[in-house]
Amino acid sequence: MIGAIAGNVIGSVRESSRIKSTTFPLFHPRCHFTADTVLTVATAWAILTDTPYGMAYYRFGRRYPHARYGPSFFEWLKSGRPRPYGSWGNGSAMRVSPIGWAFHTRGDVLREAERSAAYTHDHPEGIKGAQATALAVFLARSKASKEDIRDELSELFDYDLRRSIDQIRDGYQWDMTCRGSVPEAIIAFLDSTDFEDAIRLAVSLGGDADTQAAIAGGIAHAFYRQVPALIAVKVRSLLPAEFIDVIDRFDDRFL
Repeated sequence: MIGAIAGNVIGSVRESSRIKSTTFPLFHPRCHFTADTVLTVATAWAILTDTPYGMAYYRFGRRYPHARYGPSFFEWLKSGRPRPYGSWGNGSAMRVSPIGWAFHTRGDVLREAERSAAYTHDHPEGIKGAQATALAVFLARSKASKEDIRDELSELFDYDLRRSIDQIRDGYQWDMTCRGSVPEAIIAFLDSTDFEDAIRLAVSLGGDADTQAAIAGGIAHAFYRQVPALIAVKVRSLLPAEFIDVIDRFDDRFL
């Protein structure tokens, strides 16, 4: 899960810049974790403690209220009795990568991804984005080839994954929907040559950089089997001790 968190941290300062290049300093002095990290850790904590995903999101979200949540999710956090709000946004996909590590069949991964999404993002596209991301992580850590990953996700989710980042980049605009951001983040992984390249390609779309880099980073970590030590050490230095504890416990159990 450190791969998704690294993507989030690196992309955190690139959202407003709308960068269209892979050439940028990997870490900026203002890099920080955002909602993607908080809720990814919450997903892992839910799995470790056998806590319902919604309860975990509510607990961690309220503990870290300034992590740049989307407006609808923030209202969900403020509610005394939170209910799903029909979102098709990419928030369901940004937090789901631990499920791809923790479950051991396609069916289990798809079921758990749907459960994790449905507490907030119960629109079919919100669920689909979570399932596609979790399944990509599962296939990548199961040593599937990139072509097999591309083919399976394209067939299951009707995503156009035959495009390249170079074909997408110039005309791509900010899009926080699952349909308009998850396939492009997956393509950033598919086009990459290593973990860092996946992050740079996702950021270079000039879109929802912290979330798309989190999605691409989570898949790339599973495929390339590791996050470079210099990146992992830097990212861990920016996280609260509570997050480090969950990450280490999760890694000890599932990686």
